[in-house]
Amino acid sequence: QVQLVESGGGYVQTGGSLRLSCAASGRTFSNYKMGWFRQGPGKEREFVAAITWSNGRRSYADFVKGRFNISRDTAENTVYLQMNSLKPEDTAVYYCAADSPYIINPGDYDYWGQGTQVTVSS
Repeated sequence: QVQLVESGGGYVQTGGSLRLSCAASGRTFSNYKMGWFRQGPGKEREFVAAITWSNGRRSYADFVKGRFNISRDTAENTVYLQMNSLKPEDTAVYYCAADSPYIINPGDYDYWGQGTQVTVSS
């Protein structure tokens, strides 16, 4: 049974930083992707960033390029999302997802964490 557990969300002012963690247990994901998505109030879930487990190749949504960085620790089976220069529009529940051959479509990911709230005040 695969389990993804997120942590690191919280409340921060505009321009601040947070680092989200997603600890995976149950298996490793070889060549597939692990990703971060977010869902703001009244909005659909949207892609934020993804990383290929085997080679560390990264992909980002345009609205986070230059501000967010996704990384992984293969020894700890953990994926991180470093978020800098946060804006109020980044306020959302952030979800970790795993085990997809593709990048941006939430429906392609087989496993999801419970989500962690990120709130950015203006």
